[in-house]
Amino acid sequence: MKRAFRWFGLAAIICLTAAACKERYSVGEKVGTLTEFAKSGLFWDSWDGRLNLTQTGMNTAGEPFEFSFDNDRSDQDSLIHLLQEAQVDGWKIKIKYHRVKGWNWFENRGRFDYFVDDVEVLDKNFANVMRMNNNAQGHVIDTIYVVIDKSEVRKQISPTTK
Repeated sequence: MKRAFRWFGLAAIICLTAAACKERYSVGEKVGTLTEFAKSGLFWDSWDGRLNLTQTGMNTAGEPFEFSFDNDRSDQDSLIHLLQEAQVDGWKIKIKYHRVKGWNWFENRGRFDYFVDDVEVLDKNFANVMRMNNNAQGHVIDTIYVVIDKSEVRKQISPTTK
């Protein structure tokens, strides 16, 4: 009886472990600039990267988005080349990804559980607004911060009645 209970328990654990694995656990998109992109690995080399997330054109605080290219796919050479260009030139990009749950135990597919499906370039002049079409358009001399007092603006716009 004990033996049957052990086999049943072992079978239940195996079934629960297999059921916890899912290829497309979540799907999404992230926008930002690439801060790190390299091929690395101890046993299995994979292309991994970090995306500095942006919100309304400004960098956001917090953890970068870490992703990998799936070693099980061989059709991603053009996307890898596009990300290498984006890193060098500082382009703003959108990464479409899917997350796996449980199928990457030994990191044989990639270092992270977020895998790239597609890459779209949003802005090629995001990091260097002075460079357009490889022609210098000017240079930044100094930065000025302007504070607008709304009460002063209202006084200038509406005539005062006495």
